Amino acid sequence: MARWCYRHRLVVLILWVGALLGLGFAGSAAGTNYADTFTLPNTDSTRAYDLMAKAFPERSGDTDTVVWKVDEGTARDASVRSRIEPALEEIGRMKGVGEVSSPYADQGASQISGNGRIAYAQITFTEQANGVPKALVEDVVDTARDVERAGLQVELGGQAITRTQEPPSGIAETVGIMAAAVVLFLAFGSLFAMLLPLVVAIAALGTGLMATSLLSHVTDVPEVAPLLGSLIGLGVGIDYALFIVTRHRRGILRGMEPEASAVTALNTSGRAVLFAGGTVCIALAGMLVMNMRFLDGVVVATSLTVVLSVLAATTLLPALLGLLGMRVLSRRQRRRLAAEGPESEEASGLAARWSAYVQKRPRSIAAGALLVMMVLALPVLSIRLGATDQGNHQDSTTTRQAYDLLAEGFGPGFNGPLQVVVDGGDADALVSTIRSTDGVAQVAAAPPARGITVIQVVPTTSPQSEKTDQLIDRLRDDVIPESGVDAHVGGVTAVFKDFAAVTGERLPYFVAAIISLGFLLLMVAFRSLVVPLTAALMNLIAAAASFGVLVAIFQWGWGTELLGIGKEGPITAFLPVIMLSLLFGLSMDYQVFLVSRMHEEWVHTKDNARAVRVGLAETSRVINCAALIMICVFSAFVLSGDMEGAMAGIGLAAAVALDAFILRTALVPAAMHFLGNSNWWLPAGLEKRLPHLAVEPREETADGPHARVPDAETGTDSGTGTGTDSGAGSGTGTDGGSTVIHGFVRTPDGAPVEGAALTLLSKGGRQLDRVTSLADGSYIVSVPSAGSYLLAVTAQEHSSRARHVMVGAEPLVYDVELAEDEVDAVN
Repeated sequence: MARWCYRHRLVVLILWVGALLGLGFAGSAAGTNYADTFTLPNTDSTRAYDLMAKAFPERSGDTDTVVWKVDEGTARDASVRSRIEPALEEIGRMKGVGEVSSPYADQGASQISGNGRIAYAQITFTEQANGVPKALVEDVVDTARDVERAGLQVELGGQAITRTQEPPSGIAETVGIMAAAVVLFLAFGSLFAMLLPLVVAIAALGTGLMATSLLSHVTDVPEVAPLLGSLIGLGVGIDYALFIVTRHRRGILRGMEPEASAVTALNTSGRAVLFAGGTVCIALAGMLVMNMRFLDGVVVATSLTVVLSVLAATTLLPALLGLLGMRVLSRRQRRRLAAEGPESEEASGLAARWSAYVQKRPRSIAAGALLVMMVLALPVLSIRLGATDQGNHQDSTTTRQAYDLLAEGFGPGFNGPLQVVVDGGDADALVSTIRSTDGVAQVAAAPPARGITVIQVVPTTSPQSEKTDQLIDRLRDDVIPESGVDAHVGGVTAVFKDFAAVTGERLPYFVAAIISLGFLLLMVAFRSLVVPLTAALMNLIAAAASFGVLVAIFQWGWGTELLGIGKEGPITAFLPVIMLSLLFGLSMDYQVFLVSRMHEEWVHTKDNARAVRVGLAETSRVINCAALIMICVFSAFVLSGDMEGAMAGIGLAAAVALDAFILRTALVPAAMHFLGNSNWWLPAGLEKRLPHLAVEPREETADGPHARVPDAETGTDSGTGTGTDSGAGSGTGTDGGSTVIHGFVRTPDGAPVEGAALTLLSKGGRQLDRVTSLADGSYIVSVPSAGSYLLAVTAQEHSSRARHVMVGAEPLVYDVELAEDEVDAVN
C-alpha cells in the first residue's frame, strides 16, 4: 500500500482534500448536537432528575443569574430599581428567553440578601446552555452590564454566560501546532520535513472533528469529547508521522532511493504505528468497562480521531513523501550526501553515551528514577474527586464575581443547592426535619406538580466542601428513611458526588481491564512475560506520578496563579478514567517503539546487554522529541478556557514528560539490564500456543542459495548449511549469485585475534554462516546474495562487536577491531 500511495500521490492527495472538504461542508450544514448530561443510571441523583423532568417539563432550559450589589443603601432603593427593572424587562422580551424571575416581583423577596445590598434575578432560556445562541447570551450580558454605575456592580453567572468567556475556538490547537513546529524544525533542520507531521496531524484532526460533529446527531456525544479528541489527535497524529519521517530520512541518508526508503519506513515504523494506534484504541475502549453512557461518546470521538491519525500516517504521508522526494532532507544534508556519500549506520552522540552509562550503572539509575517518581506520586494519596464550578474561574471573570457575590449575600451553599424530590406522600414533615438538620442553611418547598414536590435545600457550606458531601449522605442515609416518604437527593453537587462514588467503585476493574489487554498484546508481540509485566508496572508508576502532579496543581493550588487557571478545587470526577485511558495508550506507544528495537537486536545477537543498549541509543532521541511535541500540544490546552481541558492537558503533559524522560529513558532500560536474559523468557508451552503478531516486517527470503561454509584448509565450499567454527580460507567460495565478506580481526594496536567467532545473520535474525578467524586474524564469511546483514564477532577476553553491513555483487572487504574488556560503543 505504501508503494501505491507513493506512486499515486496525486490521487491520494485529492481523496484526502475531498474528504476534508466534504466532511467540513456536511458538518457546517448539520451543525452540532452535543449532549450536556452527566447523569448515571441507577443512582439517587438520576432518579431525582427523572422525577423533576416528569413534574416540570417546561423548565428544561438553562437557568442563569444576574447579580447586583450596591455600595450604599439597598437594592430596593428606587434609584437602583429604576435602572435594573427596565434591563430585566428588555432581557425577558428577547427571543430565546423563556422567563425572568425578578426580586421586585411579588414572590421575589427571598432574592434580596438579609442586609439588602445584594440581589439577583434568574433568567431561564428555552434551550440548554449548549443550544442557546451565543449572540443571544452576549445581548443578555451587554444589556445587564450597561446599567452599571459608580456604586452599583452587576455580574452574571451560569453555564450559558460561561460561553461568552471562552477564548476563540482553536486557539489551544493553534498554539500547540506552532510549538510543535518549532520542535520539529529544530529536530529536522528542514522546513519541508517539519511540515509533513503537521499536515498529517491537521488532516486527521480536521476529518476527526467533522466526523464527530456529524456523529453527535445520531448518538450522545458529550460537549467535552471534541476537546479531548483534539488533545489526543494532535499528539498522536504528529508523533506517528514523526516516527515514519525519521525512519525515511535515515534511509535516504544511508544511501537508499527515496521510494525504497519510504516503503521501508512504512513497512517498519509504519507497522509499529499501526500496532501503537491499536493499543491506544484498546486503552480508550477500556472506558466502556465503567458503564457510563457519558463516556461512550468520548470513546467514539477519541478512537475515531486516533484511527484517522493512523490512516493519514499510512496513506497521506507516503504520498507527501513522494511529492517531496529528496527535499525531505535539508539542503546541507543533500550537499553532504552528494559529496561524502551515505553516512554510517552507527549511532553516536549523547544518546549513545547515555545508553552506555545506563548499562554501567543500572542499579543506581533505577533507584534514582524510582525515587523521583515516588516523590511526585505522594500527593495522589490526598486526591478528592468532585466537580469544578464557576467558583474555580479566574478572579477577573464575571461568572466568578457573580459566584462570590451570591456566596457573600446568601451563604456559600447558595451556589450549589440540593433538590430533594418527593414522589407522593407528605412533604411538609420532611421539610421540618431537613430544616433542623445540621449543615442546612435554608429550606423551601415548591408547590407540588403531578404529585411530585421539590424541596430546595441550601447547605451552610460550599458545593466543593467535604461537609456538603457529608450532608448529602446524612439526608440519604438518615433523614429521608426516617421520614417514611419516597424521596431522592439531586442537584449538580449530588450528581458529581455520585460520579465520584461510581468512579471509585469501578476504577479498579477499569485499570485491571486495560492493563490485562496491554499485557496480552505485548506478550504476543515480543514473545516475553517479563517485558509486558515491566510495562504494566511502569504504566502504574507513571499514572500515580502524573496524578500527583495534577493534585498538587489543581487541588492544592501550587502554581495556579502562574498558569492562570483559576482557583484550586477537587479533581473532576470523570477525569481519572479519561486520563488513564489516554495515558496507558500513549505509554504503550513509547514502550512499543523502544522495545521493538531492543527485540530486533535480541533476535539478531541473543545478547541482552547489547539489545537494551542499542535499542535505547537508537530510539531515545526520537522518543524524547515526540514527547516534547506532545508536551507542547497538551500544555497548550490550558488556553482552552475549559477547566476540564486544562486539567487533562496539564495531567497528560506531566505524564508524557515523566514517561519519556524518566521511565523509558532511564528506569525501563536500567531494569532490563538488571533482569538480563530473563527479559525475553517465555515458557515453551505458551510459545507454541500464542499467535504471531509481527510488529517488524517478515524477513525476506534471499533469492540465492543458502550460505556455503568455506573449508578451513582448502578455502573451497564444503556444502550448504550454517557451519560450525570452521576457519576462514583464501577463496571466495561463491556461486549462484552469492558472494563473501572477508578481512581481518585485530586489536586496536594491530595484533591479530585468533579463534574469534564471526556469525552472519539475516535481518530477521536467522543464522546464515559461522566461522572462526585464523592465526593471522583472517576470515571469510559466505553471503547468499547482495543485501543488508548483521555481522556479529565475539572472542574471549575481548568485547563483542556487531555491525550492519551492506553487501553488493562484489566481495566486501571488512576489517574488525576488538577492544579488550570494555563496554563497546553502541551500534
